[in-house]
Amino acid sequence: QVQLVESGGGSVPPGGSLRVSCATSGVGANNLYFAWFRQAPGKEREGVAAIRPGGGRRSYADSVKDRFTISWDSYQNMVHLQMDNLKGEDTAMYYCAAARGVSGRPFDVLSYVFWGQGTQVLVSS
Repeated sequence: QVQLVESGGGSVPPGGSLRVSCATSGVGANNLYFAWFRQAPGKEREGVAAIRPGGGRRSYADSVKDRFTISWDSYQNMVHLQMDNLKGEDTAMYYCAAARGVSGRPFDVLSYVFWGQGTQVLVSS
């Protein structure tokens, strides 16, 4: 059983930066895909960044490309999402998720079977 615990959310002004982190535990974490999803009130959950620690492959949603960076810390088994140049539309609950396979679709919600409880990110002046 994989367990995911997010941390690091908060409130920042537009243009600011924030890093959210996900502590992972459980057997075989290095063989999984990890992703960050977000969900704003009244909107569907959407994937923003994904990584496969074993291969180092990363994927980003167009809306966050060149602003967000996902990384894997192999010493602490943590997934980080560095968010720069934040915009109001980035305001959402951010969730860490893990999948055993994604079949070439890293942001397919149905592929992810392990989820954290979420951490809130608010971008506001």
